[in-house]
Amino acid sequence: MYVRIPSTSTAVTPYGGKLKYLTYLNAMLQTAYFTVALLNDIIGTDEPMPANKPFIRQMKDAIFSALAFPLSMFVGITFWGIYAVDRELILPKAIDAYFPLWLNHVMHSNIVVFVLIELVSTFRMYPKRKVGLSILSLFMLGYAIWIHTIYFKTGSWVYPVLSVINWPVRVVFYIFSLGFAWSLYSVGETLNTAVWSKEVESTVRSGKKKAK
Repeated sequence: MYVRIPSTSTAVTPYGGKLKYLTYLNAMLQTAYFTVALLNDIIGTDEPMPANKPFIRQMKDAIFSALAFPLSMFVGITFWGIYAVDRELILPKAIDAYFPLWLNHVMHSNIVVFVLIELVSTFRMYPKRKVGLSILSLFMLGYAIWIHTIYFKTGSWVYPVLSVINWPVRVVFYIFSLGFAWSLYSVGETLNTAVWSKEVESTVRSGKKKAK
């Protein structure tokens, strides 16, 4: 499926294409994650404590923990939160002709449902918190640089909400967004520990034994 908004539309700038949207980048990330997860099912392992954890399993755990879970939750919550306040700030009504409601839910609602199902159906060991948060922070910083590049190239903000606030408020908005993303990382880590408490405890004990 491919959504094409005519270049004559004033609702969006063509510069950057679909890659300017965090929603689309997150969809690509989810596709990459589930591809890695499938490969892990085929050539890796989902055992809680494998003797030697395959690289594909390490990659799967890291992608989900640091990016797939927090970003899906971030996209879903922030999109619908802003949409509830004033949809023109996040998805102008002019785009409805090209982006119908059902597709909106596919991109902004289903991602939350499926990432939660993945969390409770498959065990993963979260990396050290500083590692996971560093990966997430680098992604968020990279995206911030990207949307500012688009702004300075075109004079248009990717999201209308950024056009109605001044620079000091934007800085606060970015800091809040990063903090919110960090909190969602912690939520994922906490939920994972609660759902898979026995596996997490066993893995931690096993790691301590190997370190001795």
